Amino acid sequence: MKSKGLCAVTGFMVACGCIAFGLQFIAGCQKDSPEPTSDEVAQAREAVVEAKIDNMSSPVRVLDGWAWWRGPKGGNVCVASQNPPMKWSETENVLWQVELPGAGHATPCVYGNRIYLASGDKKQQKIWMLCLDRDSGEKIWQREVYQGEMPKIHSNNSHASSMPAFDSQRIYFPYQTDKEVRMVALNREGEIVWDELLSPYTSIQGFSASPVFYRSAVIVATNGKENNKLTALHRKTGQVIWQSEVPADHESYASAVIVRVARRMQVILVGPDHIRSYDPDNGKEIWQCDGPAQCYVAVAAADDKMVYVTGGYPKKALLAIDASGSGNVTDTHLVWKSDNKAGYVPSPLLHDGLLYAVNDKGLFRCYEAADGSILWEEQLEGNFYSSPVLVGDRIYVFNRTGKGFVLKAGRKYELLAENVLTHGLFATPVICRERIFLRTLKTFYCLGER
Repeated sequence: MKSKGLCAVTGFMVACGCIAFGLQFIAGCQKDSPEPTSDEVAQAREAVVEAKIDNMSSPVRVLDGWAWWRGPKGGNVCVASQNPPMKWSETENVLWQVELPGAGHATPCVYGNRIYLASGDKKQQKIWMLCLDRDSGEKIWQREVYQGEMPKIHSNNSHASSMPAFDSQRIYFPYQTDKEVRMVALNREGEIVWDELLSPYTSIQGFSASPVFYRSAVIVATNGKENNKLTALHRKTGQVIWQSEVPADHESYASAVIVRVARRMQVILVGPDHIRSYDPDNGKEIWQCDGPAQCYVAVAAADDKMVYVTGGYPKKALLAIDASGSGNVTDTHLVWKSDNKAGYVPSPLLHDGLLYAVNDKGLFRCYEAADGSILWEEQLEGNFYSSPVLVGDRIYVFNRTGKGFVLKAGRKYELLAENVLTHGLFATPVICRERIFLRTLKTFYCLGER
């Protein structure tokens, strides 16, 4: 296809995606409806010239899939009844493995019997969306979404590090060109439904934010050297519903997340310079909290009252913020703050009142979420970009060389297993239907008990 000035995604991170956890989802699966024709899309665009959040139903939370960043239950917490493997190698418990064109650090999107993931190739100057069969890894289709000049990115980055999100009808994927960030929507068969500009964009590291759903909107942050924005587009048409300026003097790479916290729906955006909360219906800022850093990668975790964020560069700290405030809440709602051993890239994991966080150099901590006291800490081998994932009472986390650790969740540290794969790994794994879908720097694996 002709280039529309679309392209790559993301900073040297992968732990930054985002997705609507905490939404009032309807359990089960939506009934499929026919894909609209181009005329119907045009008519719908006319109908939302003064676009607003409408009564279009929110995407359905499918528990046996992973349709958006941070998973169906939010916060990288998987369905607890699963029993994925604790042991694997290049030959043990590998159900299938495939080589993909190009490269990408993004977490795969899993829905029904299909897997959607993006990949980019600097030499070919192309970015693709791919669809694989969930049971075999066989490629169903491959669609070129961009061809043209590729932007400069960090050497640890890829041109496809933003996780796609799927609402049962369309795959939504933001990507960076040499001049801007765009959002493309494709239907289930890989046909492009719309492709819209989000913002002009330049960056030192590269774009890395993943999309989040709220009712009829798909929302994504674009925080580069300038023109920082948080944008909501209509999922059917790509029409801008609202767009909010993000005042900042630095670029940042974290995804927005949507949570129900402090009795209201909030879009939480980590960085640049501040932690911010927005009203998802209109994009108006609710509150902000200073620092602790200029740049961020990791996304927020939340419970019913608090927001937990970790970052960043050049300073580091983990913050716990009471989300009930308004305006600048730094002096009134900052509940606790950790030392400077907090992480930059991996996102924190919150479950049953405990906050788990690994920093980039492998220091893994378990905090008491209420007051920030450290219950245990352990130095794991290697450096980390991938974020931890919880299944039942197990935590799975991978370092950058591909070594996987299985830890016991709880108030005492216990290492259950260590496993090694040949190739490096930046992507956060997906765990569903007893299987681990794992994208390394070379090979895409499906791991499961044979």
